Amino acid sequence: MKSIGASKRLHADFGSGTWEGAPLGIPVTPVKPGTSKTSVSFDYAEESDRGPYRIPARARIEGGPEATGDRHVIALDSSTCTVYELYDAHRSGNGWRAGSGAVFNLKSNVLRPAGWTSADAAGLPVFPGLANYDEVASGAINHALRITVPRSQQAHVWPARHHASASSDKNLPPMGLRLRLKSSVDTSKFGPQARVIAQALRTYGAIVADNGSAWHVSGMQDDRWNNSVLHQLGSLSGSDFEAVDVSGLQKSANSGAARQP
Repeated sequence: MKSIGASKRLHADFGSGTWEGAPLGIPVTPVKPGTSKTSVSFDYAEESDRGPYRIPARARIEGGPEATGDRHVIALDSSTCTVYELYDAHRSGNGWRAGSGAVFNLKSNVLRPAGWTSADAAGLPVFPGLANYDEVASGAINHALRITVPRSQQAHVWPARHHASASSDKNLPPMGLRLRLKSSVDTSKFGPQARVIAQALRTYGAIVADNGSAWHVSGMQDDRWNNSVLHQLGSLSGSDFEAVDVSGLQKSANSGAARQP
């Protein structure tokens, strides 16, 4: 916890509007019925799914068209419960060029092959770990959230499949580590949006998914977010969290019908 930053503040890395000209949060583009297959070339093709991908030509890019960051593209086909995800995505002719990419069947718990990245460093899907405005408005987020840390170690733990570090320092978090808000932390004075997110962090925790800023929780772009209320999450610090051993959950998952490859 010290290596992540015990005194560092939690930050909702999403919201309404823009910051320095860039839209806040990770956009999710719906895939309409009849959307054709899309050609995608990859820098890390050996660890990327070949597809097919169905990503609209006007799919939104994280940070906007001129972004220099992760440039995630998330395309969701609700009719088939399939999500298409790209990292470092750029338009290329009639298709896309990306660093890496993955296709996930959201009806399945099957994980990627061991050692494979995805559109995220941990080899996990991005979409299921995002704070979703509609879930928050319903009063509950019933899943873990995606979180980033400044430095990680050369290791990953279930459910992560990949790591992104050359450090052997065991004090650093591995990819896939689950971090949970302590039950003793009082969040009763938070506004509704912040309170629901804090409760999800208490009940389900956050999974370390990538290297980035300390304690940055990911969420979808949505102009219905209340930035002032989300800012209340900044009263939480790293010392309010604890690391969780989820090896028991792994055993339970591996005994089910959906097995990892």
